[in-house]
Amino acid sequence: MKIHRKQRKLIYSVVVLFVLIIAGVLGYMLIEGYSFIEALFMTIITISTVGYGVVKPLSEAGILFSTFLIIFSLILIAIIIENFVSTLLDEEVQRMIKNKKMRRKLQKLSDHVIVCGYGRNGRHAVEELLLHNEKVVVIELKPEIIVDNELDTNEKIYTIHGDATNEETLLSANIKAAKALITTLPNDSDNVFVVLTAREFNPDILIISRASDDRSESKLRRAGANYVILPDSVGGHRMGKLVSQPEVIEFLDYLMLKSGETVNLEQIYCNDLPPVYIDKTLAELDVRRRSGANVIGIKLPDGRYIFNPGPDVKIQKNSILFVIGTPKQIAQLKEILKLNR
Repeated sequence: MKIHRKQRKLIYSVVVLFVLIIAGVLGYMLIEGYSFIEALFMTIITISTVGYGVVKPLSEAGILFSTFLIIFSLILIAIIIENFVSTLLDEEVQRMIKNKKMRRKLQKLSDHVIVCGYGRNGRHAVEELLLHNEKVVVIELKPEIIVDNELDTNEKIYTIHGDATNEETLLSANIKAAKALITTLPNDSDNVFVVLTAREFNPDILIISRASDDRSESKLRRAGANYVILPDSVGGHRMGKLVSQPEVIEFLDYLMLKSGETVNLEQIYCNDLPPVYIDKTLAELDVRRRSGANVIGIKLPDGRYIFNPGPDVKIQKNSILFVIGTPKQIAQLKEILKLNR
């Protein structure tokens, strides 16, 4: 963690204070012949100016040494107090300025994704969203998590320190202009409340919620969640697949990890499909030869899926294409279909 100049000054002052205590102990031991305990006690009461009285009568040299020790200690303690107060005020002012700037930025933000909770699930969700260049707002209750993960210094992430179950916190994240919300809070009841509040403020928002209990899934869906993820269930299925089909899992992992680099598995919306392409077959569009990308699945407007579609399958308006290829190949396919998204 970066240490600011004023914090360094405070640390140096405390170090000097310890050096002064050591010098005082050694001085009393050498000048007055005190034992270590006597010298330490005399040094502490002299520096703190509590006025308990001397351990033993002081010589003239001891009196002069005590006088200079008091002067130096008073100056040093005044500097330490000044640096401590200045550091606290400086951090508070910086926090206020940063929060004000953040609020202004968030009010202008739109089509962003709000992630509630930055635990294991939240962290992985944010990493995946950033990989696909999404605008991300993280709401986290514990300030130490924000600091330890350096979220407040990451220019790609907007952070809010607050309780996601609080309506004001969601409003400060500009929930009304967000396109999606992911809630990964450890308590299912808190997730239900976040989902209810988010759906009330933004009826069209996509909501994905974590659930730790199978019985919570139906409650979250009734509350308004579009998707409910049970990490334990997903993990169990994954472990079973690793026994029966390990290479399939390894391939999918590789595909997901390399997403955005060498290969993408991407969904392409055909909402704005030009009339000339409506009801054209994949063979007529010659997608593979013209772009290099492969259409591995289609979701029809009525919600049905076609896996590994043949060349005679027609592309309909408002359908969704599932395409695999390099970023360049997928961009070429979008250009062929004249799509912007």
